[in-house]
Amino acid sequence: MPTADYVVHIVDDEEPVRKSLAFMLTMNGFAVRVHESATAFLKFAPGTRNALLISDLRMPDIGGLELIRSLAAQKIRMPVIFITGHGDVAMAVEAMKAGAVDFIEKPFDDTTIIEAIERAAKLLVEKPTEVTEVQEVLSRLQSLSDRERQVLLAVVAGLPNKSIAYDLDISPRTVEVHRANVMAKMRARSLPQLVRMTMAAGFDQE
Repeated sequence: MPTADYVVHIVDDEEPVRKSLAFMLTMNGFAVRVHESATAFLKFAPGTRNALLISDLRMPDIGGLELIRSLAAQKIRMPVIFITGHGDVAMAVEAMKAGAVDFIEKPFDDTTIIEAIERAAKLLVEKPTEVTEVQEVLSRLQSLSDRERQVLLAVVAGLPNKSIAYDLDISPRTVEVHRANVMAKMRARSLPQLVRMTMAAGFDQE
């Protein structure tokens, strides 16, 4: 979808972050609009068309989870990408379950966020998941061992390796090995992609 056909809205309470991200995206050909808070964006959102949103997950007035739920309650539909600190992964996973399409951990490079925007923009004109894709994910899930499935459920719940190790009574190093095996068998290049795949297949609800 050409970048001229949609607007990227940036919501972040930190002005330097807003300006830096907006400048980079504008230089790469994106139409951009910035908002200083979730509250400001919610006032603006009802009039948006062909929009996608990049928002910080932790903000002082309204956080990312509350923002995406408010949009859903108002039946305002747009792809939402969250940017988040490492410690916010569990919250980011919860946000994806609430409807976000991606989350990007800080710090991130320009290519990572541009690729995320391009993936999200496709959802403005395409169905997010085809039946054949779900079947492929289910096939990959069947290749996992019982322990790998346990680790996968914990990972997509946003639990850190140490917590997973404690819950399963195994060492953190063993968790890392299982986690690497899961990523390889599921053919996932990143945690957000792994979360998207398991949610599409309904595995996160087991």
